[in-house]
Amino acid sequence: MSCLCSVKAENTLQPPVKLIWHYYKLNTTCPDAETYIKHQVKLFWQKDKSITAKFLRLLSADCLSKNGCDGSILLDGRNSEKNAPQNQGLEGFEEIDKIKIVLEDRCPGVVSCTDILNLATRDAAHLAGAPSYPVYTGRRDCLRTSIDAVDFPSPSISWQEGLAYFESKSLDVLDMATLLGAHSMGKTHCSYIKDRLYNFNGTKKADPTMNKSLLKQLQKKCPKKSKTDPTVNLTPKSGNDYQFTGLYYSRILSKKAVLGIDQQLRFGDDTMQIAQEFAPKSGFEDFRRSFALSMSRMGNIKVLTGKDGEIRRNCRRRN
Repeated sequence: MSCLCSVKAENTLQPPVKLIWHYYKLNTTCPDAETYIKHQVKLFWQKDKSITAKFLRLLSADCLSKNGCDGSILLDGRNSEKNAPQNQGLEGFEEIDKIKIVLEDRCPGVVSCTDILNLATRDAAHLAGAPSYPVYTGRRDCLRTSIDAVDFPSPSISWQEGLAYFESKSLDVLDMATLLGAHSMGKTHCSYIKDRLYNFNGTKKADPTMNKSLLKQLQKKCPKKSKTDPTVNLTPKSGNDYQFTGLYYSRILSKKAVLGIDQQLRFGDDTMQIAQEFAPKSGFEDFRRSFALSMSRMGNIKVLTGKDGEIRRNCRRRN
């Protein structure tokens, strides 16, 4: 990728890589695990294209918590991560449960919920147009969850704050700009953008960097004194709102990003350069390749392997 020539970024997985390529096929009694998962995801996707955005957000919520990629987001409980304010509106739990039921029927006690989430997200993203990137497996599930483990920042932070957050997860500027590209699909709640619409940085005015036509459109969908919290598309456009494209970066360049952190990519030299490379049609393949690597790097954060953790029989509770 040409952007790697001048943007300081990693192009490998973080050491030590504890996971194994085709772990289930080579090392377990469930060699067809990935095939079972892919089949179930395809059935979900054929009925509901939004499953891709749901899985992408669910996986990010798991991997970017303080605990890393350990399936803690899937655990139930009053003090669970899924009840954190930042995780409002998370979906996809039922679909992960259904995949787990199939795997427990075919090969009980072998495939972790954490690997299911990583593999299912890859397969759903591929159906939407992303590359079918390699997912190294062999993760085990954590034994506990805590709402305190959720440190996901506000979507209104600056690009500098965003980069500091990603760097705290052993990810870099290219990972940040690439992973945020998942916002090319899906929705967000009005509560996450109302500050941009009505009280940017406490000014009691709208964000001056937002495209005026987009501002009017979003203010109409997110009234200032609304008693509800409706959702808006992250990339409002005609046609398929759940397709993996480079439109996200084009919208950043034209000041039409919905979330504040997305628009902030325009103001960092490195992130602006990445957006300029990924935005044109000629840069889409660069985006796809970068997405494949960054998803693999995110999926490697603080994984449990070997004798750590467990293989849950039910993704919502420990054994």
